[in-house]
Amino acid sequence: MCGIAGCLTASGRVGDLEASAVAMAAALAHRGPDDAGVWVDRGAGVALAHRRLAIIDLSPAGHQPMRGARGRYVIVLNGEIYNHLELRAELEAAGSAPAWRGRSDTESLLAAIEAWGVRTAVEKSVGMFAFALWDREERTLTLARDRLGEKPLYYGLFDGSLVFASELKALCAWPGIVPDVDRGAVALLFRHGYIPAPYSIYRGVRKLLPGAMLTLGTRDLAGGRLPEPERYWSAKAVAEAGAASPFDGDDAEAVDELERLLAASVRGQMIADVPLGAFLSGGIDSSTVVALMQAQSSRPVRTFTIGFEESGYDEARYAKAVAGRLGTDHTELYVTPREALDVIPRLPVLYDEPFSDPSQVPTFLVAQLARRSVTVALSGDGGDELFGGYDRYARAAAWERRRRLVPSAVRRLVAARLEAAEAGGRRAGEEARATSDLGKAWTGLAESGERLRKLAHVVGARHAETLYAPFACHSQVAERAVLGAAASPTAYTDPALWLERGDSLRRMTYLDLVVYLPDDVLVKVDRAAMAVSLETRVPLLDHRLVEFALRLPSSMKVRNGAGKWLLRQLLIRYVPAELVDRPKMGFGVPIGEWLRGPLRDWAEALLDATRLAREGFLDVACVRRRWTAHLDGRADWQYFLWDVLMFQAWLDRWKSVRSEGDHVTVDAARLERVHACT
Repeated sequence: MCGIAGCLTASGRVGDLEASAVAMAAALAHRGPDDAGVWVDRGAGVALAHRRLAIIDLSPAGHQPMRGARGRYVIVLNGEIYNHLELRAELEAAGSAPAWRGRSDTESLLAAIEAWGVRTAVEKSVGMFAFALWDREERTLTLARDRLGEKPLYYGLFDGSLVFASELKALCAWPGIVPDVDRGAVALLFRHGYIPAPYSIYRGVRKLLPGAMLTLGTRDLAGGRLPEPERYWSAKAVAEAGAASPFDGDDAEAVDELERLLAASVRGQMIADVPLGAFLSGGIDSSTVVALMQAQSSRPVRTFTIGFEESGYDEARYAKAVAGRLGTDHTELYVTPREALDVIPRLPVLYDEPFSDPSQVPTFLVAQLARRSVTVALSGDGGDELFGGYDRYARAAAWERRRRLVPSAVRRLVAARLEAAEAGGRRAGEEARATSDLGKAWTGLAESGERLRKLAHVVGARHAETLYAPFACHSQVAERAVLGAAASPTAYTDPALWLERGDSLRRMTYLDLVVYLPDDVLVKVDRAAMAVSLETRVPLLDHRLVEFALRLPSSMKVRNGAGKWLLRQLLIRYVPAELVDRPKMGFGVPIGEWLRGPLRDWAEALLDATRLAREGFLDVACVRRRWTAHLDGRADWQYFLWDVLMFQAWLDRWKSVRSEGDHVTVDAARLERVHACT
């Protein structure tokens, strides 16, 4: 786990490449506190920068940027190639291996690229990664990202220079780059609670999509428009292939295959030259990962969890029970509300662009706890998307069953009346209330604020995707609160990105796999862990396991109304059923209550009407109306308000970046200021 950055710039725009690359690397010091490096070719207009968190081969042989043995390629890599020893063995068997200088996975990947080319080497690699590769012969730069999007990579074209980085703070350390806010991205934030790829909060800055590579040379910079990335792996193609050729074994065979694949993934991800442990919430996913870790370990696995005293937010007792059964070396920490609240002012710096999943707070706290003892932690993320674990799948499926009983003409009438009630100023007439009650009876969604709009959307849906979107989003009309904005299309809203075959559950889980998982869940974990220099690994996202999961029939994922059926059967092989069969809990904090209590003054300052009007991004009346209603207890607007507050807090940081101006001076004090202000 590291941080990477750099640029490719056209002739005549070179400037002080080394100083600029050093500034970018300094902004990523938290991602790699163990080492730093910069490589520059002024004649080619290329600079590569790296910050290292040493995990495998702690010696100087793992230093980056790294040149290949034949001298053609130079690389900076963030992440881990878990099968790099297998790659070495294959190269050696073919007589294509270099004289190895060390044991790092970066050297293994470079040798594979030299022997097979970039695409083949990436397709053979198993891991989480984002890298930049300079080809000195072809004079091209290749950016690549892992299949599921575990590692981040931003890029943008500014004044003839392609600039890239693991985090936006490093990109903004490049001289003269202070991008404008993309109002469409703000609308996406309010719709989802995060900004889906390929968009970012900055106009002109993009996130490289998972499973994609972008290759370009200086000639591509001249036109002001970059080539389109190419996909070397597509979740859509894999999901459709799985629907066309589903797993045809019985239940026992499916559990056996899942155990084989997940055990192999866990075994590969336990390789490290530094202390290693795991997050353990007590839920199905993390408990299964830890069970397979302990089964393959000769000593107790270190596990970590945090708890809260507030009712409904504490899973620590379940984690403790699982840890006791498995025999792990377990550490738990009960966090006070004050300790959790103290994290909130740090969030704009940790997440770099507005991000408003409230579970970001406990995620940071458990990462901070783990880092006291280990440098690497495995997590159970991905199980909900792969095995149908979210409660919203069951709620959407319940509506799907109900709508089959109602003629389409009646559904359209109810949807139209709901939309009229919401669009007409939330009329309180008897007809509107009666229509809303009917919608609630069908969907299970309670009326509160914009939920009238959600009811209308669900009632009138004609496709699984349009039916599911309201369950997966904070708001269907988020752009109403953002002045001059329209939300850009995502896989939730663009039919061109939907699956062409598969049942409703397959379609719903696919949407979350390609949007919610990489752009919310994995962002949350990466930024929280990297803020304390902790590497996180996600065994459930080994692409071979993902490909297996996408072949499974829905009956092996959701059965008798319970999600993650197959994962549950696997976990029961290791712990008693009573530790498995319990209601699902979220990993969150009581944001709604805190906004009415200890966070009220902080929020009021950020939501001040004069301030909102001066900044000019948000509809002041809309924001203030919902804030007042939430404080009075007339409505629960916690998700909308947290979206707004995270944007407002981030906006303070953005304004400080703009006032800082050009970051070209690179003395030590200046680098500290750049790091702090971004």
